[in-house]
Amino acid sequence: MATGGNGDSDAPGPGSNPPDSSSPKAAEPVSASPVSASPLDSRSADGRVDGDAEWPSETLAAAAAASAPSDAPRGVSVERLCADPALGFPVKILAGAAGLSRRILNARVQKSGLALVGHFHGLESWRLQILGATETSFLSSLTPAERAKACRGFAGLRPCGVVLTRGVRPSPELVEACEASETPLLGSPLKSSTTINLLHALLDDRLAQRTRLHGVLVSIYGLGVLIVGRSGIGKSECALDLVMRGHRLVADDVVDCSVRPYGSSIDPARRAVVGEPAELLEHHIEIRGLGILNLKDLFGVTSVTARMPIDLVVRMSDAIDAAGQPVEYDRLGLEERHHRILGVDIPEVTIPVKPGRDVGGIVQIAARNELLKRAGHHGARDFQERLERRLLGKVVGGDGGGEP
Repeated sequence: MATGGNGDSDAPGPGSNPPDSSSPKAAEPVSASPVSASPLDSRSADGRVDGDAEWPSETLAAAAAASAPSDAPRGVSVERLCADPALGFPVKILAGAAGLSRRILNARVQKSGLALVGHFHGLESWRLQILGATETSFLSSLTPAERAKACRGFAGLRPCGVVLTRGVRPSPELVEACEASETPLLGSPLKSSTTINLLHALLDDRLAQRTRLHGVLVSIYGLGVLIVGRSGIGKSECALDLVMRGHRLVADDVVDCSVRPYGSSIDPARRAVVGEPAELLEHHIEIRGLGILNLKDLFGVTSVTARMPIDLVVRMSDAIDAAGQPVEYDRLGLEERHHRILGVDIPEVTIPVKPGRDVGGIVQIAARNELLKRAGHHGARDFQERLERRLLGKVVGGDGGGEP
């Protein structure tokens, strides 16, 4: 929904610096107990994880670097927005073509009709402005002199762009004001609500915060599962096993992540981190001994998907530490751990890896268990509560005559 001139705003108020929505933040693991920094947390200037050991294949590393986006100015220019094929409707440039280089820094548009009557509070120049049927009918009711004054005041705020909906022909006064202030005036053939929804969908994607992680992303039962761990531990082999079980690969080795204000697979209203493959690595996976494979060619289109919200992080870890001692893990499943990516906390589980263990099957069960938890069924907690009730009953009864 569009916000009014003095309604909710995701952008800073007047006098403060606009948000830099294109600068990525490094991902960091978060848990109930302190943990050491992961190699996933450090990224070099070209977007690669520090340390060559994190990138098992020189070919994939080179492809990742080649597909990494170049450092671009923050925001999206109005000209680029008009030419974007994913916008969903044709845009006409009605006036103010000299200002097409102005940048949109906020994904939320404004429908600030009050600005036409001289109330400018809350109107933010880095957000697109919408003029719909209500605003155009108001302008039509004014005298030419009043209409010219209202349009000059509105365009004089120098918004990054104004979108006139319903295919309405702009008044000469509005065209003149936009030309004088070099304010792009765009035309949409759709009604305001549809235009706003399409703009929000596109700008949410184009202005999303982004980062790049080393891992494998798989869709399991509609749940986005990010598998992380040291190089060579078997992440890609696990993903291949899951694909052979009927699940879908999203990205191998290089996962491009962006945060969205909504869109989780489990809770559509919750902020979500969406993962997708680097452009040159899409549908490909590297298996040691076989090389790089195209899963879409091997298993068909149902074995891959273009993007997926990350709902669970599975960390594959060695069962034996460097000193040859067994590593201690949570045996009951009561410990709640989270992995933070772009400021969003995502549930994390750790799976010890050792020869003969069906890691793919365990990851599949981890996804099922996460779905149960989201539905309110926590098996480990239910067991603990039953155990406590039984022990408490024995203490009170004295003869073990507690709950059966």
